[in-house]
Amino acid sequence: MGGAQREGMDKIRAVIAALVTVATSAALLGAAPLGVPAADPAPGAAAGRTTAAGTVRAPWPGGTVRTVGKLVGTYADGQLLTCSGAVVDAPNGSVVVTAAHCVHNPGEPRWKQAWFVPGYHRHGTANAARVGWRVTAAHLESAWKQGRLPQALPYDYAFLEVERKDGRTIQETVGANRLDFAPVDPGRRTVALGYPAAEPYDGETLGHCEGTPALLTERDTQQPNVGGLLLESCDLTQGSSGGPWLQDYDAASQSGTVVAVMSVGDDRGRVLGRPFPAEARRLLQAAGGTPAR
Repeated sequence: MGGAQREGMDKIRAVIAALVTVATSAALLGAAPLGVPAADPAPGAAAGRTTAAGTVRAPWPGGTVRTVGKLVGTYADGQLLTCSGAVVDAPNGSVVVTAAHCVHNPGEPRWKQAWFVPGYHRHGTANAARVGWRVTAAHLESAWKQGRLPQALPYDYAFLEVERKDGRTIQETVGANRLDFAPVDPGRRTVALGYPAAEPYDGETLGHCEGTPALLTERDTQQPNVGGLLLESCDLTQGSSGGPWLQDYDAASQSGTVVAVMSVGDDRGRVLGRPFPAEARRLLQAAGGTPAR
């Protein structure tokens, strides 16, 4: 990780640390640098584990989910970062949802180019431009783009438009998830999916946590995280940011309902999913209302 990126992550850790009252040393989960050395899973990491909190942690048993994938961005200074995302239903068939900080942090430049690779599995991140779908536009809330951390955290979601390939949209090719807006039912079983790239993972395989999330209220946390969904005992690391939190997953279509995207986490296995407020409808309509060219 380069010096500039280390400083950025240190700054993020500093402003996030006090947000979730049950958390310490929290950080955004998205800025995973390419070039993270491949690492063998820690002993026992390949086997599913059930914790006292009821959260299941394991590699995704099906290997991949074709509507979920890896986002790879390249910056003007040569840095390459990875996140996660999911295809969502839209009229133009060309929309991927992810976290806003997977595009850029408030007040900072966005990546120069990006590609989304659905069903990613050991493709090699360097091959994203060859096998992925090029991102043609990114839609973020102005409160995120012009805001500051931590106040901007309620807007940590983004909708990306991607190219057509061989005349077909990404939705025609792999299918799509539904997207639900807040309020969502936190009492339903939810699966968080993403491509963790920091140890003990290498970003090459799909990971997941599954459980019943808690809805954070003013009694649980400070204002920027009120309304977020909290899963405990989840060991997804950097690179999983932007990954979908799915309810009603259907194995046949490999899709479900996206109720949030992975936003922040801490070093004690607690992660926060960011639901979509009503105003996010406007962003989704802007991204998906007209066919991509």
